[in-house]
Amino acid sequence: MRARNRIIIIWMTLLIGLCLQIIPWSESYNIFKPHILILIFAYWLIALPHRVGIGTAFVFGAIMDLCTGSILGTHALIYSFIAYLLVFKFQLILNLALWQQSFIIFGVSVCYNLLVFLLQVSIYHTITISPLILISSCIDGLLWIVIYPFLRLIRQSFAIN
Repeated sequence: MRARNRIIIIWMTLLIGLCLQIIPWSESYNIFKPHILILIFAYWLIALPHRVGIGTAFVFGAIMDLCTGSILGTHALIYSFIAYLLVFKFQLILNLALWQQSFIIFGVSVCYNLLVFLLQVSIYHTITISPLILISSCIDGLLWIVIYPFLRLIRQSFAIN
């Protein structure tokens, strides 16, 4: 398989994650909504930081802003910051056990939720946070145990390196 087709597969997984991320949930179940796109980004940033980087995170964050109707640049900034954190320590994260990585992903998800909260407060001057927001972070940590092997299988079957 050519290198261009391998990159297309990475982008396809990210586009699927974007589609799953923008699916609307009812207000009562919204606190349980996992951050699928961040999980898929986390995998590619940890596994192949030379293929998927901060620029890719910025582009998908801007697309996320356009799809959700938020102020342009908020998700782009947050995704870029999270990508920086993951790329900065990708070798350490890559060498951890899967259950330890899920704690890192939990922390990344909490960081995402706090950054969204801070930007909402600074831009909209509204406070919309509750301790229940940690539920989605816990779901992200648990979902990592499923998403990581699945994306690794995709990576190995298409020989993406």
